[in-house]
Parts: sequence; C-alpha cells; structure tokens
Amino acid sequence: MTRQVVLATLNEHKVYELNQILAKVVADLDLEIVSAAAFPGVPDVRETEVTFAGNARLKAEALAAATGLPALADDSGLAVGVLGGCPGVFSARWSGTRAGLAAPRTAKDRANVTLLLEQLADVPAEHRGAAFVCAAVLAIPGEEIATCEGRVEGRLAYEPRGSNGFGYDPIFVPDADPTRTLAEFTDAEKNAISHRGNAFRSMESIMRERLAN
Repeated sequence: MTRQVVLATLNEHKVYELNQILAKVVADLDLEIVSAAAFPGVPDVRETEVTFAGNARLKAEALAAATGLPALADDSGLAVGVLGGCPGVFSARWSGTRAGLAAPRTAKDRANVTLLLEQLADVPAEHRGAAFVCAAVLAIPGEEIATCEGRVEGRLAYEPRGSNGFGYDPIFVPDADPTRTLAEFTDAEKNAISHRGNAFRSMESIMRERLAN
C-alpha cells in the first residue's frame, strides 16, 4: 500500500522536483511525496534559527507532529565568501521590503539579485566565490531526526543570465560548468548537481533504512 511522506512546502513545483530527485527510492518503497497543502490547518512554522539545518528541523518536526506522518523539510540559501557567508539563512529576504511586503516571488527574487550585485559591484572575479547550501531533514514521529547537507560551489556573475530556475540562479555560475549560470541549465541538469539534489540524494539511504517497514 502506498504510504505518504509530507514535504514542508506549499509549492507543488518543489514536490515535483523532489519526486524527480528521489524517484528510485519513492518507487522502491511505494511512497508518495505530498505537500503540506494536503493537510489544512498544519502550522505555518517561522524560520527563527540561524542555520539551515535548524530551520529545516523546525519545519520537519512541526509537520510530523501535526500529521503523524514522516516529514521532509529543507532550508537552503546562498553563501558568498567575501560577505562572510551571507546572505545565508536570509537569502530569500536579503533585500528586505524593497520589493514590497506583498510582492510576488519573482519580484522579490529580482530585488534580492539586484541588491547583491550592487553590493559586489567592485569585487573582482577572483573574489566572487560562492556556494549554494541546503540542509535536508527527515522527521518521523517518535524517532530521532536525520539531517543531510548538500553544496554546490561556484562564482557569481556580474549580471543575470538565463530564464530557468529562480532565486539567485541567474547569477550563480557553478564550478561544474563555468560557461553557464544555473538559470541556463535544464531542470534535469540542475537537479544532477544542485545543492538540493545533493542533500536529498544523501538522504536516500536513510529513507530506505527508516521507511522500509
């Protein structure tokens, strides 16, 4: 019988992406990954921790407690070396309210990218190193949580390029292919190297062990 694992997001695209990343273990264990939207009334968890792992844990534990199901959560962001690891956990709100409190994500993404490029305008190429970082957490009611981390190293471009992806993808050039930004990758190409893909691929063996029965 198919069993559900709930992902701490209301974004169905993230559910679709994770089902692609975890396709083998989902099929082997007869799992179905669903979004938190399938459970009206679950708490909206504030990300109050100062680490990616801490925020992911808050979301996974709250969702597992509210639904009684195994829950997956992740938190991720961009760490820029010359900025001491910032924006970090503040990546999604780096520009504050510049785009407006009720602005859609695309407007907020543009505001974040614009501000970061302004801050790095005089920084030469050799000092524009950065990494996307993701912490993934699996919480099962009554069991110890499991945490995995994924990273992808790269550098920041001087201007946005590409139309795929979101967030800082248009200005992040991964070391794996220094000719393109992540926004110029296909979904499959991005999943193969991304911080999120790496974190959840590391989670596969844990899921097989914890969810086999």
